[in-house]
Amino acid sequence: MFGFRIVEELQKLDKDIHRKELAYHQKRVMVSKEFSFDAAHHLHCYEGKCKNLHGHTYQVVFGISGFVDKVGFVIDFGDIKEIWKNKIETFLDHRYLNETLPKMNTTAENMVVWIFEQMEAAIQELPNQCQVEFVRLFETPTSYAEARREWMNHA
Repeated sequence: MFGFRIVEELQKLDKDIHRKELAYHQKRVMVSKEFSFDAAHHLHCYEGKCKNLHGHTYQVVFGISGFVDKVGFVIDFGDIKEIWKNKIETFLDHRYLNETLPKMNTTAENMVVWIFEQMEAAIQELPNQCQVEFVRLFETPTSYAEARREWMNHA
């Protein structure tokens, strides 16, 4: 069908494609971005190894939906990264979570709700009716807690 070829001339805006064609549709779409952070914590009222101070390399996965703009974007991945870096990660990365998070037992279940709330608050001012659909917080490569929009709105 299509063989390998070297592109000799780039498509030109308003010549080969018109601005009104940049957005292929007007539907809600979800984009996802992942981040990791290292942190220490311990659990209260728990009789297991995690009652002792210990650390994890956490992985966070965000699902954010919205309607595409006139260029075809819901939200720029760089904007998600900026929100993460400036509004959320600063409380988590290389921190003692029992100190930097609100008063809570720093379980993955509690933390994932806090992370969801922080991202949801941060994207409220963005265009395209963006909303957080889910946040998944991996405490280990095989264990995670998840907060979903429908659960958060029906609590």
